[in-house]
Amino acid sequence: MQDSVTGGAAGFLNPESRIPNPAAHSLLISDLHLSADHPHSMAAFRRFIATSAPQAEALYILGDLFEYWAGDDDLHDPFHQLVISALHSLPSTRVYLMHGNRDLLMGEALAEACGAMLLSDPTLIDLYGTPTLLSHGDLLCTDDVEYQNFRTHVHSLDFTRQFLAKPLAERKTYIEQLRARSDTEKQSKSSAIMDVNDAAVAHLLREYNYPRLIHGHTHRPKRHEHVVDGHLCERWVLGDWNHQGSALRVDASGTGWETIPN
Repeated sequence: MQDSVTGGAAGFLNPESRIPNPAAHSLLISDLHLSADHPHSMAAFRRFIATSAPQAEALYILGDLFEYWAGDDDLHDPFHQLVISALHSLPSTRVYLMHGNRDLLMGEALAEACGAMLLSDPTLIDLYGTPTLLSHGDLLCTDDVEYQNFRTHVHSLDFTRQFLAKPLAERKTYIEQLRARSDTEKQSKSSAIMDVNDAAVAHLLREYNYPRLIHGHTHRPKRHEHVVDGHLCERWVLGDWNHQGSALRVDASGTGWETIPN
């Protein structure tokens, strides 16, 4: 189910604004890190697809749906097919995918297979009348300079082109090595350095005219308030699914959490 959308400061997606149905709502999730090695997260995801997701008008997945994604030529992996089939089974729910730091190589072939639409990071939408900026969130963790340098490198077109030209098995080996190195490096980083930077948040909110901000990545679900240039802005952080699945429900009356049953 493909639509047209423009990301970036000039882009404004308006799929759910001012819908008269009081039961109309959208769900936002991120950081599921689905893989065959994480059966708990996959079980929660399948329950979510069978219960909560079909009730929503739209499902926004704000990055790290997969533990990693080595390229769209890995579509036919049996585990990936389980995830793809689950998302494709939502014919009346619009599905939107955003790249995370773990699955930044998701492409149009994957989106089409899922019946979904890829979103730029960040993307501004009108969510039931409230301007809402969606992001994975890693771009806001500017205190982690080493990570930001790495992020700039892997997001470059040259890196993507050269990396995808390598055999799939070689790409997977490389990603596994990166994951292991990242896990080791996190042990020596403070909790604060891996969280968002308030100045980076303020800069982004100012750039997009003080919207509500929803993001994931930090695995610290919470509602925050930021006063930027006299404007009060909400920031909602989505939770990861490592121990307990959760979704953010947004409708015309407000925003709140939904817990995915264990």
